[in-house]
Amino acid sequence: MSQRPTVILNGSELTIEDIVALGVGTHRVALDPVALERCLASRRFLEEEVAARRIIYGVNTSFGPMCNKIIEDAEIEALQVNLIRSHAAGLGEPLKPTVAIAVLVVRLNSLVKGFSGVRIELLEFLRDMINLGIAPFIPECGSVGASGDLIHLAHLGLAVIGEGKVYYRDELRPTEEVFAELGMVPRRLSFKEGLALMNGTSAMTALAAFALYGAKQLLRLSCVTGAFAQEIFGGIDDSLDDDLHQLKPHPGQLHIADTIRHLYQGSTNIALRENTHELIRGQQQGGPVFETDIKVQDSYSIRCIPQVLAPVAEAVEMAVRTVEIEANSSNDNPLIIPDKKKIIHGGNFHGQSIGFVMDALCIAMSTLSNLSERRLNKYLDKHQNEGLPEHLIPGTAGLTMGFMGAQYLATSTTAENRQLAGPVSTNSISCNASNQDVVSMGTVAARKACKSVSNAKHILTLEVLADLQALSFRNAEGLGRGTGKIHRELNQHFEIYDNSRVFHDDLVKFRKILFSSPLLDDLSVFWQ
Repeated sequence: MSQRPTVILNGSELTIEDIVALGVGTHRVALDPVALERCLASRRFLEEEVAARRIIYGVNTSFGPMCNKIIEDAEIEALQVNLIRSHAAGLGEPLKPTVAIAVLVVRLNSLVKGFSGVRIELLEFLRDMINLGIAPFIPECGSVGASGDLIHLAHLGLAVIGEGKVYYRDELRPTEEVFAELGMVPRRLSFKEGLALMNGTSAMTALAAFALYGAKQLLRLSCVTGAFAQEIFGGIDDSLDDDLHQLKPHPGQLHIADTIRHLYQGSTNIALRENTHELIRGQQQGGPVFETDIKVQDSYSIRCIPQVLAPVAEAVEMAVRTVEIEANSSNDNPLIIPDKKKIIHGGNFHGQSIGFVMDALCIAMSTLSNLSERRLNKYLDKHQNEGLPEHLIPGTAGLTMGFMGAQYLATSTTAENRQLAGPVSTNSISCNASNQDVVSMGTVAARKACKSVSNAKHILTLEVLADLQALSFRNAEGLGRGTGKIHRELNQHFEIYDNSRVFHDDLVKFRKILFSSPLLDDLSVFWQ
């Protein structure tokens, strides 16, 4: 384990990629010494304020609408445990262990920032849980995303105090049993520490990180399938012309157009506008109107790829920026700022920012899914596929069905993603005796985004298989520099679908190749 790359947490530099790498266990975590000095100062100041009998929310008061109930010093540690046990009230399927560890990572990074007043021993305990791969059992349902992810993080807190269950080496076991096996002593929480573990946006942020990691993969792959489609159908070059896109210079549009041009650079499959005029005029016959069989323009799913994917790219970029800010924030309450002698009560636990961008990400994934599904339909419909075999059937049509059945996967999943595109961050419901009268539903939005991303992976996997099947019939020899390299890489694993296999098996195989390997992490390597 010590040979794994290390991510040093200082509360300010955690990225989407770090969160995912630590969650899946390819990296280990360490704590920045300078950040720990901030944490020490924060804790000392909090201890001074408690000793001075200051009234501090969640330290010597109760919680929520009961904050006017003042707790005597002899009970302030019991208060923290009571908070965790009462709020560990989630239900539903558990978060995957990889996501649960990512929740630990995000929570630890927020606490390490140094404004939550917790002891160093607690930070080191969370670090050890992450590095040992101990994942709290966290049910998916319960958070309203306003006073933080109280339900989710209470289940995390339950593991810290040695109660509840954890995943260890893919097995769900009682926490106390795992700790005993590893020689770990459950934490006895001091004042503020239970609240600090719970009162933040770490569950929605970890879920959002995984959703965005997948969304970035999908956006890159959508550029590849877009470039394949241009070459399979002999797309006309001017729809990707840089001068065209400079006249509508949305950053996402410019980026997508540039990426696709680079992918098919050197192709002999792209139709040149300058060559079409003479060919069309060569078919002219007498009369005021004549009809040509040479394309004048491509369908929108080919011609408008940069315009359709522009807001997708921009939504992903905005969401990454928002989620990384949240992951590196102090989203606790109250917050302790020792150098200014302040303990501030506020609402940094509110998850509206995450909820908003996760809803936007669902719209983006629905858009990406729709584009892919429409191109898939074009490949299969003999009236639209420009001479490809119907349903991409390599054998006897009617006796064999090609991609006919598989299309239903893409169509139904696209419909589901359209439904998931409906916002949930607008669905605030007052709760907690109306103390939490405006809530974010950020965790519900993040869970929804994870589902939308997973669905889109189904659709893009099928489109890639259709691309490879279509290229088995034509145009593979003339592929561009980037598309050619990617085609050769993927074609090593591809067999023409001829009804001799169960289609599901091909889908499972290629979904793993596309999304569980570094194949498409950096598209630029394919045209360099």
